[in-house]
Amino acid sequence: MVCTMLCGIAAQTEVTAFRPGVTIEGVNYFLPMTQLRIAFVAEKSITKPGDYAAYANRFLRLADVPQEESTLWTIKSLQVVPYGVPDSTKAFNIKLRQKTSAPLVSLSDDGLLLAINTDGEQQPLPDLPEAIPAPKPLNGRDYMTQDILAAGSTAKMAQLTAEEIYDIRDSRNALVRGEADNTPKDGAQLQLMLDNLDLQSRALESMFKGQTLTSAEVQTLEFTPQAIDISATEKEAYAEQRTMLCRFSRRLGVVDSDDLSGEPVWISIKPLGTLPQYQASTDSDKRKHKMEQGVWVNVPARALIVISTAERELARLEVPVAQMGSTEILSDALFNKRMDTRVTLYHHTGSVANIE
Repeated sequence: MVCTMLCGIAAQTEVTAFRPGVTIEGVNYFLPMTQLRIAFVAEKSITKPGDYAAYANRFLRLADVPQEESTLWTIKSLQVVPYGVPDSTKAFNIKLRQKTSAPLVSLSDDGLLLAINTDGEQQPLPDLPEAIPAPKPLNGRDYMTQDILAAGSTAKMAQLTAEEIYDIRDSRNALVRGEADNTPKDGAQLQLMLDNLDLQSRALESMFKGQTLTSAEVQTLEFTPQAIDISATEKEAYAEQRTMLCRFSRRLGVVDSDDLSGEPVWISIKPLGTLPQYQASTDSDKRKHKMEQGVWVNVPARALIVISTAERELARLEVPVAQMGSTEILSDALFNKRMDTRVTLYHHTGSVANIE
């Protein structure tokens, strides 16, 4: 829900730094800082051995069938979504004054400034990629005959199961060749019978070969790029940030950075270009002092984000990052009694989207 308030921005609007307990009347608002929601879409494959794995080579001539359960994770894709959260270092107050126009100040649920003199709109995050569950495993016991189930040992059950598999294969071949006594004339009915025989064969063979069940899993984490230190030299301020985002284990998926069971996943963030340096002077300082009674907005900087492992690059994109840019002021002259100025901001960056 977007919170819309009536507050007065005077001919001399007062905007001060937010100090809880000090501002008595006014609208407190935040500008956002940029966070990244990173969603790993990974394929999770669980291999389970069959009950008769030890007899696979003896009765079906199957070699190298799995003897133990195992799990394998593989990264398939990455979704990186930037969004804004309130920046505690950029909290301001629009002070209410009497005998002034009463513009609309539109705020998001968490106090981000969305618009002035018009309705603002919250921009929801896009949906996460859809997780796909693993298919239902085959149960070979559903297709076992009474003789198989009545066998007195596992070895005997394995032998009779293998014989049943061979019988099913013979029946299928007879149907395909048209040699079976009950071969249907209708093509659809024939296909139905072949599909049923294939299902029985696969279910019984899984008792020897085991099964691999694959699902698509979505694992998410949040990352906040560092703000640029404006007191540093230009080379230091705009240097590439490279951090270990997490680790990825082929057995466990996404794990913490200190979990050595996984390989490192790195994130690098490189500001694109530099911002002009502020040149102080007596005149500019006077103008700046007068302007500081306006409304603060963000001017984000674009950054190149690359996420990679030692083996491959997972994602590369350019996004605006609020804390790597600057904070500027919209003069209070835009909001005096003689002007009906409408301003809308981008929800996730705090930059100006439109001024009318």
